[in-house]
Formats: sequence, C-alpha cells, structure tokens
Amino acid sequence: MDLVVTTVLGLFETVYRSLDEEIAGMDTAALAWIPAPDTNSIAVLVVHTIGSAEEVLRIVRGLPNERDRDAEFVPNDLTADALHARIGAAITYLDDVGSGITGEDLAASRPRPNRNPQIGMYWLLHNYGHAREHLAHIQLTKQVYAESARP
Repeated sequence: MDLVVTTVLGLFETVYRSLDEEIAGMDTAALAWIPAPDTNSIAVLVVHTIGSAEEVLRIVRGLPNERDRDAEFVPNDLTADALHARIGAAITYLDDVGSGITGEDLAASRPRPNRNPQIGMYWLLHNYGHAREHLAHIQLTKQVYAESARP
C-alpha cells in the first residue's frame, strides 16, 4: 500500500479512536442532547462522520456507493455501547476498503453526489478535514453539555 494512503488511513483511525474516547462514559441523554436549533447531537455527529468517511472510501476506490445521508441526521438515542460498536466497525471498514486504495485511485477523477468531480486524493484529504471538524464539534458539544448540567 502506498505510503500516502497508509498515512491518511492512519489519520482517519486516529479520529475514530478520538471519537471513541470522547463518548466513553457518556449516557444516552448526553449523547442525544441537541445544544440549539439547527445543531446536531453527539450521536448524530458520530453517525454522520462515519457515513461520510465510508462514502469517500468507496468513491476513491471506484466502488458502488449508496448512502442515505439524510438518515444520518435523524435524532437518535444510540447508547455509548452502540456508538463504540459503530466506531469499531468503521475502523475495520477503513482497513478492509481503504487498504485497497491504489496510486491510480488517488490520481483518478472521481464523481461524488452533488459535487464536482475531484481526484481521489482530494476526496480523502477533504474528508479527513471534515472528520476533524466534527470531532471538534463533538468536543465542544460535550463541554457545553457539561456546563448546562451544572447546578
């Protein structure tokens, strides 16, 4: 596997492990809490981050891609255990699908729904940034929730 691919997949895995650490010990109410109108809960952000990354892996590989993005934003009452399981499955998926990315995949122009085609490297790097942004959203939401729960 290409060194660039190995590096980027390692960065994604670091984000996933950070997500896992952030939700550790959180109860379902905290995970489902929505801080304000037009914002998302931690559980929704975890589900969406994984869905987006998995879509990008399929796109970069040139694999069939079906994703219900809107369903990722439906409020849910997933437990920390359920989210830990999803993150674990996402790490496995990262290895299973991501490890097949070739230099040709990185250089190939790939379409993505509702966006202009870009090369595979662009999609990987762009989505890594997207995942980091949502990790930061989760960290901030967790802090605001903790403050709102103070007496």
